[in-house]
Amino acid sequence: MVRVPFRAAADRVRRRLGRIARPSSRSRTAARTPAAAPGDLAAAGRGPGRHPYLRALGMLAVVVLGAWLGLLAVGSIRTPVGPMDTTMTLRPSLTGGSKINVSPLGALELDSHIAPLRLDVDVDRLDPERSQALVDQPERFSNLQDEVTRDVAAGTRELAVRSCVAVVSGAAALGLVVYRRPRRALAAGGLALTLLAASGVSAYATWNPKSVLEPKFSGLLSSAPSLVGDARSIVTEFDIYQRELARLVTNVTKLYDATSTLPVYQPDPGTIRVLHVSDIHLNPAAWHIIASLVEQYEIDVIVDSGDTMDHGSAAENGFLDPIRDLGAPYVWVRGNHDSRGTQEYLEKFRNVRVLDDGAAVNVGGLRIAGTGDASFTPDRTGPGSNKEAARLEGMRLATALRDQERAGTPADIAVAHDPNTARETDGTVPLVLSGHYHRRINEQLKLGTRLKVEGSTGGGGLRAVQNEKPEKVHASVLYMDRSTRRLQAWDEITLGGLGLTTAEVSRHLPEENLKKDAPGSPTPSPYSPSSSASPAPSPGRSSGRPTPAP
Repeated sequence: MVRVPFRAAADRVRRRLGRIARPSSRSRTAARTPAAAPGDLAAAGRGPGRHPYLRALGMLAVVVLGAWLGLLAVGSIRTPVGPMDTTMTLRPSLTGGSKINVSPLGALELDSHIAPLRLDVDVDRLDPERSQALVDQPERFSNLQDEVTRDVAAGTRELAVRSCVAVVSGAAALGLVVYRRPRRALAAGGLALTLLAASGVSAYATWNPKSVLEPKFSGLLSSAPSLVGDARSIVTEFDIYQRELARLVTNVTKLYDATSTLPVYQPDPGTIRVLHVSDIHLNPAAWHIIASLVEQYEIDVIVDSGDTMDHGSAAENGFLDPIRDLGAPYVWVRGNHDSRGTQEYLEKFRNVRVLDDGAAVNVGGLRIAGTGDASFTPDRTGPGSNKEAARLEGMRLATALRDQERAGTPADIAVAHDPNTARETDGTVPLVLSGHYHRRINEQLKLGTRLKVEGSTGGGGLRAVQNEKPEKVHASVLYMDRSTRRLQAWDEITLGGLGLTTAEVSRHLPEENLKKDAPGSPTPSPYSPSSSASPAPSPGRSSGRPTPAP
């Protein structure tokens, strides 16, 4: 009685797939007929010509569906990785890559390979006994990376074997249900194994160990700084994929200190951290976001490339008061929506450094120069300015930068609101920051200067609610080497706009750091030999993190 419904369902599946996978009974009858009329032979000659393609497509459909069902059923393993219990799974995918899910913190995505299979690793839980063993024996942390590497390699081998069994079994079982012939079922299983082997070869051929240099994180924003790690480690330790994967898992382990007694992760004290914001446009939520980033990333200096206001009126000045309590020095240049009155109001703040006409200041361990926007266009509904005036202002800024270099005080960073102004500084400074476009741009200019354009930290401001979709909120954390004053890495932080429903952090490195032969060696100056001779900070200053100005 129990087998009757199952047999009926199996018959229905057989009939539907059989229409594609098997030739029609009429064709079989015609093939068995020993003699036929000339007209019948012509018709038969036209008919079977299509059947090999249909049979091949039917077999391929059976193999793919059966392999997928097999992976869903038994294509995953549970394996310990260091102090954590994980689940590794192979999943069909159009783009490939790897994804590490760390509940409840979020996920890490890597463009590790191109193949129709994706590797998913779910961190299920932190084993209390193995975690306690690490706490009781802190010396084991030095060998944790090697242990994790061995665990990952063993789990990957077991997953490969299980996946082979899963796809072959699934394809053969479905082939037996559809064709009811053992030979066809074995052919389906063999084809599934061939496709899996081809996918493995594709993954091996396109394997990109450097994909971990630019991971993409999503989930809780507060966990991102510790999960990503410090900039110095990013530059010097990302040479071998397995070792870096182990380091990431180690950092994830340390993140669980909120629910265990594991040590707290300590950031690198030798890295200067700069928070780049721009185009706030009177959005009060921006101050809460900036304050949170300053605390989470231990920011040394905030650089605002302008358009903090919308109309630059005196009535708007009160909007700027929260800057006093952000907990870090604030470097600001005027945008095309900021007035001279706005600038004069900010100049009264003790923790604000207003830059204009190429002036430079020493703040947070860096020398930063900048200029205000050449245009004041508060009534425009979108970004805009006089391009020619912006270029002339950029030429004046470049002249000021050259004068400072000749005086022995070269700038480490230049700031201008309009990218047209910023481009004119090419060859006079290693890094120039701007905004204005409400979208990110990262570009290496012809003479070696790196241009970084930030999106809108205010999500386009209050006017963004008029759009069909609110703009996303953008900010970046720049990691500067304390000795060379050069950019080592940066994190791009993106929030989901109005309501802040999503948060994403992605790590990036300059191309010159990826090409260095000796990890950890100083980055040569890309624009001027003399500019790399800036005086190094005193030993007492470099031994710890600088104290933010009041």
